[in-house]
Amino acid sequence: MTITFIDFLGQVIANPVLLVTVLLTLGVVMVNGWTDAPNAIATCISTRSMSPRPAIIMAAVFNFLGILVMTAFNARVAQTIFNMVDFGGDSGNALIALCAALFAIVIWAVAAWWFGIPTSESHALIAGVSGAAIALQGGISGINPDEWMKVIYGLLLSLLLGFGSGWLIAKLMALICKRIDRKKAYSPFRYAQVSAAAGMAFMHGAQDGQKFMGIFLLGIFLSRGQATVSEFGVPIWLTILISLVMALGTSIGGMRIIKSVGMDMVKLETYQGFSADLASVICLFLASSQGLPVSTTHTKTTAIMGVGAAKRITSVNWGIVKEMLLAWLLTFPGCGLIGYLMALLFMRIF
Repeated sequence: MTITFIDFLGQVIANPVLLVTVLLTLGVVMVNGWTDAPNAIATCISTRSMSPRPAIIMAAVFNFLGILVMTAFNARVAQTIFNMVDFGGDSGNALIALCAALFAIVIWAVAAWWFGIPTSESHALIAGVSGAAIALQGGISGINPDEWMKVIYGLLLSLLLGFGSGWLIAKLMALICKRIDRKKAYSPFRYAQVSAAAGMAFMHGAQDGQKFMGIFLLGIFLSRGQATVSEFGVPIWLTILISLVMALGTSIGGMRIIKSVGMDMVKLETYQGFSADLASVICLFLASSQGLPVSTTHTKTTAIMGVGAAKRITSVNWGIVKEMLLAWLLTFPGCGLIGYLMALLFMRIF
C-alpha cells in the first residue's frame, strides 16, 4: 500500500489531527538533524579535513541519497519500526497516542541537545512510541516482542561492533602506515576521511530516515482508520521531505554535538577520524541490510572510543563518555515513561 502526495495533502487539509501528527513528526526529524546527523561529520570537522559549512552541505546531500537509495533497495528498517508496536483498535485514540509519543521525543531530544549530549534519537523514538502503545493498549500487549528483539540486537551491535571495529581499523591503519612520514600521509587520509564521512552521512540517512518514514506512514494510515496495515511502499515525495527537514535541522544546531563528539571526547588525527568513520559505515551497512534499527549515535561514538583506545586508553575523555552512557541508559525508561504519561494525558484531554 502507498499514498500519493496529492492524496496526502487532501487528508492533511481535511484532518486537523493528522496535521498535528505530521508537524510533530517533522519536528522530531528536525531534532534528529541537529542531534544525530552531526555525528556523521563530527570527526571530519574536528580533524580539519573539512570546514563546518561544506561538511553540513555534504551531510545533507548524502543523507538524502542514503534515504533514497537504501529505501529503494531495502525498506526493512522502516517495516521494523512500523510493526514494532500495536496501535490497533480505536484509530482516533491511536493517532492521539502517536502524537503524544512524538511530543515526548521532542522534549527528550531538545533537553539532551541543550546539554550537548549526543543521545540517540532512534532509541528515543522507539521508547516514546512503545510507551504510548502500552498506554493505548493498557499493558505490554501493545509491544510486538519479535520486532523489539531486533532493537535489542541492534543495540548490542552498535555498542560492541562499533567499539571493536573502530579499535581494529585504527590498529591496522597505524600498522600499515608506521613507516610513512606523517606529513606525506596527511593529504591522502584527509581525502579518505571526507569520503568516509560522506559514507557515514549516507548510512545515517539509510537508518534514521527510514525510521521516521515508518512513523510518518503509521500516522497517515491511522488517520484513515487503517490500523492493521502490515505492508506498504515508501513514496519518493516522503523521501525528499524527510531529507530536507533533516538537513535543515543539521544546519541549525549541529555544532554543539560536533564539539562533544568530535572534539571533547577524543583528540583525533586524520587517520583516526578516517578509521572511526569507516568502522561506523561498515556497522551501519550490516545493520541496515538485516533490518536492524540501530542507533547511528551509538555506533559512531563507540567507534570513536575504540579508535582512541587503540592509541592508549587515556586518549579517551572518560568523563564525557560517562555522561553519554548515562543519557543512553536513561533514554529507554525516561522517554518511554514520558511517552506513556503524555499518551494518557492526551487521550484524556482529546
